Amino acid sequence: MDNFWIALGLTAFAGLSTGVGSAIAFFSERTNYRFLSVATGFSAGVMLYVSFTEILSKAGAWLRDDYSARLSNWLVAAFFFAGILFIFLIDHFVPSAENPHEIRRRDEVEELHEHEGPGAHQKNRLMRMGTFTALAIAIHNFPEGLATFLAALEDPAVGSAIAVAIALHNIPEGISVAVPIYYASGSRRSAFSWSLLSGLAEPAGAVLGYLILLPILSNGVTGAMFAAVAGIMVYISLDELLPASRAYGKGHDSIYGLLSGMIVIALSLLLMQ
Repeated sequence: MDNFWIALGLTAFAGLSTGVGSAIAFFSERTNYRFLSVATGFSAGVMLYVSFTEILSKAGAWLRDDYSARLSNWLVAAFFFAGILFIFLIDHFVPSAENPHEIRRRDEVEELHEHEGPGAHQKNRLMRMGTFTALAIAIHNFPEGLATFLAALEDPAVGSAIAVAIALHNIPEGISVAVPIYYASGSRRSAFSWSLLSGLAEPAGAVLGYLILLPILSNGVTGAMFAAVAGIMVYISLDELLPASRAYGKGHDSIYGLLSGMIVIALSLLLMQ
């Protein structure tokens, strides 16, 4: 409980960065896609490195308090893939047209800067796209929020790294919510509100998940949750961040971001020891 408020604050920071994305869409005459490419690649690098080097090892350490070393290794692997399955099922049941993992944001952002607005027949479609995208992102943000919160609760340094990674990848998600809503309604306030609300699912998911787990928390449960969190973050990195990074950038922008994220988080964790 000592790190509760730190963990909650980091989770809220990560979630509310969707608002940064909407601000970029509104006030930048030209979206810097190379920056988005490097940033999302960086985010994937941080999340992959932390998952495999920190979170899975912590999961094994917690589980070994309650189980043998051999059984603990099996449980880490089982819950790691259970986490992947969990986020995969969320993706599966979100309609593909509104799924934030579908890469269509660049065209939408360019539409925002056109001189002619959409016709009346397009406005309903764009409003539906924006609101359903906000809902889809909110659903995805629940497990992301819980992952950030649990990591920060155990180790604020690791939690900070994950929060920054999540925040970076929430920026383009904020754009994907705000652009069609603004384009349909003409209201920056409405678009910004929808974008921000989709991000609030991160701290909401953290608190709700924590309250559900609190009565049954033990070393074994904590270890299982950590392994599942690693699976969730690996899936997000491979299914969402890296494809988006390659779609936004040119040449080797994506891999530059990926390697930079791994190097920065590795040095940060080593210097904090």
